[in-house]
Amino acid sequence: MKRYIFIIILFLIVGGTWFVSNSPPVSNAIAAGEHAEDSDGHEESNHDEGEKEHGGHGKEHGGHADEHEDEGGHGGHDEHEEEGKTEISPDAAEKAGIVISKASSGTISEVVSLTGRIGLNRDSTAEIRARFPGIVKSVNVKLGQKISKGDVLATVESNESLKTYSITSPTSGVVLKKNTNVGNVAGENPLFTIANLSNVWAEFHVFPRDLDKVKESQMVRVHTLEDGRESESPITLLLPTADALSQTVIAVVTIENNDGKWRPGMTVEGDVHVSRQEVSIAVLEEAIQRMEDETVLFVKVNNDYEMRPVKLGKSDGKNVEIIEGLKAGESYVSKGSFIVKADIGKAAAKHEH
Repeated sequence: MKRYIFIIILFLIVGGTWFVSNSPPVSNAIAAGEHAEDSDGHEESNHDEGEKEHGGHGKEHGGHADEHEDEGGHGGHDEHEEEGKTEISPDAAEKAGIVISKASSGTISEVVSLTGRIGLNRDSTAEIRARFPGIVKSVNVKLGQKISKGDVLATVESNESLKTYSITSPTSGVVLKKNTNVGNVAGENPLFTIANLSNVWAEFHVFPRDLDKVKESQMVRVHTLEDGRESESPITLLLPTADALSQTVIAVVTIENNDGKWRPGMTVEGDVHVSRQEVSIAVLEEAIQRMEDETVLFVKVNNDYEMRPVKLGKSDGKNVEIIEGLKAGESYVSKGSFIVKADIGKAAAKHEH
């Protein structure tokens, strides 16, 4: 019995010793637990600090964006104010040929457009013949030469009397045709055609649909097709007969031509003013320009020229009615608007770059 008790006590002693030797110290366990807690706390702290730092950076970035947005919005407003505007000094405007007019009421005509040609004034054109048949002894003028009334054009020896007589010009003008030379026989045909080109005729074809509208004494704006040459004169004659082929009637407009710019044979157009109407605001047609897909004109404020979109009404080819966009008394560019347009275009292109 004692032997069994001794074995049990020995077993308990050996087992306790093994348990104690293989168990971790209490201090180590506590330290491990504290280390785990500190680690968790440290990670949590780092996470919170990261979130705060990130949030602060976000706020800072957001504030920078807000500031940028405010600056961008302000810049956009200034840019909008500068668009469609340019500054031109009075001296530069004068040198460029820019003309300023005041917007006011005006007259717009209903227009019938015709096509025609410049011809000789038949009332001041002479075909010159020999008084008696004979031999041409001398010719004193050349084709295109300017002559005066009474100048000797040629001399002819009469077949009957054998005497030489002179052929003189009955009018001043230009030699347009010379149909003889020395030695030719002078007979019934014209030897010379002399025309006074100080005034010419513009002859327009009036179609049947317009005959009821076009009348004598109505004003016509005659202009060329290319170089912008123009003149305004009344219809002086409406021929009583119609052309057999076209069924048109010729309307004649007499044009002053002292400078010789209207040459017979030139093709021209004519705008006949068949009626007139008063409008509240009318400007010159050449003041109107197209910019940024809008119909505009340019208003002058001090030294600034501002693009102003407008709505157009009636037009007669010279003046145009303004329905919206311009008030009476405002100063606008009536001539040289293309120069202002180009200047604004340059300013816009420079701003984009």
